[in-house]
Parts: sequence; C-alpha cells; structure tokens
Amino acid sequence: MKKKTLFAASEIPVVCLMGPTATGKTDAAAHLFERIDAEIISVDSSLVYADMNIGTAKPDAEFLAKYPHHLVNIRHPNDAYSVADFYSDCIALINTITNAGKVPVLAGGTMFYFNALEHGLSELPKADAELRARINEEAHILGWPALHARLAALDSDSAVRIDTMDAQRIQRALEIVLAGGKPVSHHNQNRKPPLANPMLKVALAFSDRTLLHSRIERRFDIMLEAGLQAEVEALLESGVAPDASSMRMIGYRQMLEYLRGDVNRHDMRSKGVAATRQLAKRQLTWLRNQSNMLWWVDSGLLSKDYQALGDVIEQFV
Repeated sequence: MKKKTLFAASEIPVVCLMGPTATGKTDAAAHLFERIDAEIISVDSSLVYADMNIGTAKPDAEFLAKYPHHLVNIRHPNDAYSVADFYSDCIALINTITNAGKVPVLAGGTMFYFNALEHGLSELPKADAELRARINEEAHILGWPALHARLAALDSDSAVRIDTMDAQRIQRALEIVLAGGKPVSHHNQNRKPPLANPMLKVALAFSDRTLLHSRIERRFDIMLEAGLQAEVEALLESGVAPDASSMRMIGYRQMLEYLRGDVNRHDMRSKGVAATRQLAKRQLTWLRNQSNMLWWVDSGLLSKDYQALGDVIEQFV
C-alpha cells in the first residue's frame, strides 16, 4: 500500500533523484512509485524525443506503462526542447501533482534542468531556427572548439562555464548573444522564480570510478547490439535532420559520423564511450558543487535493492 503524504500542496517535498548516467535513477524512481503516492517526472533532455529509444536508453513501453513518466516522448526529433520549456512544463506538473496530494519524484541526469528549478530561470531570447542553422553550419565547417573561441570573444563568462566540446550549450549561448546582442549574464538579471516546494536532493553514485566506467561501456555496447545504427538510419529516412539538436546527443552524433564514413566502427564506439564518460564526469562535478545534497553511494545500487533508500526518503515525505 502506498503511503500518502500529509503535507499541504506547497509543503510537499519534491524528491530529486540525481546522479551520473548508469547509476540506476530510473529503477530507484520506480521503487518510490510503488512505495509512496508519487508521480514520476523525467529530468532528461534526451527522453523528451519520440522514436529515439535505443540511443537514449529510454525505458521500454512495458516499463513506462507500469511506471508512467511525465515529459517522455513529447517532442519530434526535429523540434527543440529548451530548459525554458522544461521549466514551464515541470512547474505546471509539480503544481498539479502536489495539488492532488501526491509526491513528485524527479529522476534524471540533466543537471541544468534541476538547476533551473532550484535557482530560477533567466528570461532568454527564444530559439531562432535560422540563426541556429547558421551556427550549426559554421560548426560543421570549423568545429565546436572554434565556435567556443568565438563565444569567448563575445561572452567570456559563458565560455568559462561551458566545455569546448559541449555543442548544445555552445550553440545556445551563441544564439542568445547573437540574437540579443548582450551576454547571457545580462538576461540573468530578470529571472523566473525558483520552485516554491522544498527539494529533497539525492545523488546516486558509485565509490569506484572504474565500476561506473565499465557500466557506461557495457551500456553503450548494449545500445549497439540493440540496433542503434538501424535506429539512426530510420530517423534519417523519416526526415529527421542530421543537424537537429536531438542528433547531437551522445551516441547519435558518433553514429552519424560512422554513417558519413568519417570514422570506422571501432572509433565510433570508442568516441561514444569516451563522450559518455566525460558527461558522467561533468555530472559528478556539478553534484559535488551543490549544497544540501544527500549522497547515496553504492548501497543497493548494483543489486537494485532500493529498500534502504526508500526508508530514508519516506521519512521526509
């Protein structure tokens, strides 16, 4: 029997299951769904795209039917989904869920989505498809490090915060600067408010980095075995643009390089694994810099036994 919360809507804690990729956040959320009166919201910028299942490690239809997730399969791969879109959608969902007396369980690894909820969101210029296409074209010719250098000349503060190979964030920062004529920091002066509900932030992690790396490597191999190449080919055949934001996600961009003949299959795999490891490193760095974080390290993660984790979380909700 699910435990019901006794809080008023604005006081219901929002449970945030964070952590690097491949640490079991989805399964932990499913455990909480069965245990408390909760609804799950995906905090994953890749899962919003329909028909992109293998390369995103999206839970299958049977799992999603048993454990429904909000903000999954809500966009066509050609369409953009910004942090502002997530903020608006997630705030509305949290209000609906808490007004029904339920607990929102947010699970995922897109850290700047969590950041927007906790600290609010700047009013940024809307996405400009034409400008984005020009930036993508320049990146294809010059490479993202060159675009990062251009960003550094226009907005040095943003460039310091963004990795030289983080294509999505470089693109968006350049788009903001070029569209508005002002650095990103200027837009930060007018921010949408942070989430009103308290946030219970839980970071799932492994103490052994080599274990995380081996899980990442195996996970990428599973994607390849499951038909990532066929999935990307089908997306292209259906009209998904190769320069769409969704196609720059890890796994998809490496497979596109392979399909174009830019790399062989071995190098495609190596680049995909390396990019995923770099992502996990950035996620962990971000998490370590956060305050009021409950770290849940190792216990039950490998065995998928989330009873002890659920015991702790249940005390708060």
